[in-house]
Order: sequence, then C-alpha cells, then structure tokens
Amino acid sequence: MKSVFITGAGSGMGREGVRLFHANGWRVGAVDRNADGLTALDQELGGERLWTRPVDVTVKADLDAALADFCAGNPGGGLDMMWNNAGIGESGWFEDVPYEATMRVVEVNYKAVLTGAYGALPYLKKTPGSLMFSTSSSSATYGMPRIAVYSSTKHAVKGLTEALSVEWQRHGVRVADVLPGLIDTAILTTTPNRSDDGGAPMTADELRANAPKKGLMRLMPAASVAEAAWQAYHHPKRLHWYVPQSIRIIDLLKGLSPEFVRGRIAKSLPRLTAKRQ
Repeated sequence: MKSVFITGAGSGMGREGVRLFHANGWRVGAVDRNADGLTALDQELGGERLWTRPVDVTVKADLDAALADFCAGNPGGGLDMMWNNAGIGESGWFEDVPYEATMRVVEVNYKAVLTGAYGALPYLKKTPGSLMFSTSSSSATYGMPRIAVYSSTKHAVKGLTEALSVEWQRHGVRVADVLPGLIDTAILTTTPNRSDDGGAPMTADELRANAPKKGLMRLMPAASVAEAAWQAYHHPKRLHWYVPQSIRIIDLLKGLSPEFVRGRIAKSLPRLTAKRQ
C-alpha cells in the first residue's frame, strides 16, 4: 500500500488531496492546525487508511513527530510521497503589512517546507520512486505586488524544488511542485487586506460571481490541484505543474522579457501610484 503525508490537509487543496489519494487506495497522513477540518475528514473517510493529527507545521518537533508516527505504520517504515501544502497569505502594500504578520507568512510558507523536507527525507529514501511535492503558486512566476512576501515565499519554494530535484537524484527521490492560479479555497476570502484602499476581501459568493470564467486566472476548483499532485506522482519527468497549464506562459514571457511582464502587471493595478509619502 502506498502512502502520502499531506500538510494543510484540513481544507481546500489539501483536503481534496486527502480525498483523492484515499479514494485510490493509499494510506494518507493528514495534518493541519485546523482540528475541526481533520475531524470532518475522519467522519467522512475514517478507517485504517486515514491518519490525522492537529499539527502546527512551524513547530519542527511536532511535524517531525507526526512524520515519524505516521511512517511507522507504513510498509518498511518508508513514505511514497510528501506533500508540503500548508500555506497562509497577507495582502496589501508591503509597508502596510505588519512585520510580525510578514514573518508568519515566511514561517508557514517557506520555513515549514524546509522542515518538511528535512523531516521527510529519511522516509522517502527508504521507498523507491518516492516524491517530495510542494505547493508553490502562480505568483512564483513573477513577483506579485500587494502579495509581495507571499509571492517571495512561493519563489523560494519553486527554487528549492528545482535545486533538490537535482540533489536528491542521488537518493532516488523525485522532487516537483504545483503552481496554482486562482483556486476556489478559503485563502482567497480570508486573507486580510492590510492597506486602506482595497476594502475587505470578497465573500466566496462574490468571488465566484466576479472571477474570470476563462483565461490564465480563471477560478479553478481545489480538486484540480489535487489532481495535479496525483499526476505528478505518476509522471516522474515533469518538474513544475501549472494549474491551469496556461499559467506557464508567464514563466516563458518572463524569460524573454521580465520588463514586459512587469509592465503588464503594473497596468492591471488601478492604484499603483502611492497616495502617501
């Protein structure tokens, strides 16, 4: 029986990943700070193949212990796939986001990925064909204003993925990531706006009504990211998985002319010129 360990599994993309892998006969380890979300998964799926535990991924000892306890129940004590998925956001002009909130984004979105990589590697090395998979973002194709630090952490995840995809070949461990665009999850409606010019985040219904219906930034279901994770395990050659795939064009354009991409992004912001000095 194959096994996958998923962080940020209590809602959104992680929850859909739990459902998909579990439905396909995998043993699934699901961790999240959201204990209620894990309880709901237990009630929905239950059984011996679902293992859950409330964990704050920024606490190394807790994440390490969860990995050890989950993998102890796997064949040979190994792990087929580690999915670093936990993430949070902050929005607003850079200087409006409190330093403490910024550091929390760095802790969850990047430091916890490093912790997951260190913690999972011994178990991945025991399993032929294993994969470390991480959730990056479409904002890792070009640094995005108003989510500058979030975007930066996702660039870091992408860079780590590329480096380890080479390094870990000597261990027989594959490394890949997913770069989701606009995904229908709670992070879009709960991320606070720290600036005074953008209003409150949209409600879920407002977001679904106003989001583009086609194009690169069309609203995609969380299950589409889970499907990318599933495909990544079964297609070992691909490094970056874009959701939707058309987002890859931003990476290609940036390679040709980052100034062109910068200009297009600037034009999309109606209030780029600062009011305050």
